[in-house]
Amino acid sequence: MAAVLASQPGDACCNNTIFDHTAVPQGSTVTVANLETYISGSKSNSDKIVLFFPDIHGPFHHNNKLIADHFASNGFLVIAPDYFEGNPVQVVSERPGFDMYAWFDTSLARARVITPKWIDTVMEEYGNAKTQYSTVGYCFGAPFVCDLLATDRVKSGAIAHPAFLDEDHFRKLTKPLLLSCAEVDLTFPNKPRHTAEDILAEIKATYHFQLFSGVEHGFALRGNMENENERWAKEQSAKGIVSWWNRFIKVE
Repeated sequence: MAAVLASQPGDACCNNTIFDHTAVPQGSTVTVANLETYISGSKSNSDKIVLFFPDIHGPFHHNNKLIADHFASNGFLVIAPDYFEGNPVQVVSERPGFDMYAWFDTSLARARVITPKWIDTVMEEYGNAKTQYSTVGYCFGAPFVCDLLATDRVKSGAIAHPAFLDEDHFRKLTKPLLLSCAEVDLTFPNKPRHTAEDILAEIKATYHFQLFSGVEHGFALRGNMENENERWAKEQSAKGIVSWWNRFIKVE
């Protein structure tokens, strides 16, 4: 069994006392492969589709909608599945007897079953002969990005403060990967992060690390926008991801 590099998220990731970012979401909700799905951007941008795999708060959390909208404002059609099927952590954690780690296990197992059909359906219903796909995953969404980067279905991908990754997720990569990382992250701490870097160098992958000081796991989605450093890190993470995608998209 491959060694774990990014583990399950900790209590801080499940903390519902997070900083909601201020803006009005621009996307809409559709159903794709029986999953409620957040979609942002114009269908005229269907030549550049982003498969957005959200963290444990799901695609309909306000901050997740806003980051999807930001990507859409850069000329992408962004599509994000609710692989929690209406039960993200901020909902289930309020229920009596909630077991966080049991919920991680069942949610990840379920998402692994239902997400492949969702991906196929997105490509069938929203893509065209010219579509080039990019992908991004936050925390819980990271393994879905890495799985796609081991195929020819996407041009490149990015993960931010990842969870649920083992060595094989990195060894199997064939497409470019950007990693947006926090200085303080018990889910993806220094030593495992360095191991991931060693593997990527060993297999001669195309990769790039962003490492931000003074921020913690979740910074790219839930940081305090009144804190200059946290705001800068979040914004630079998003800008870097967009630049990464555009680097590998062929302009015809």
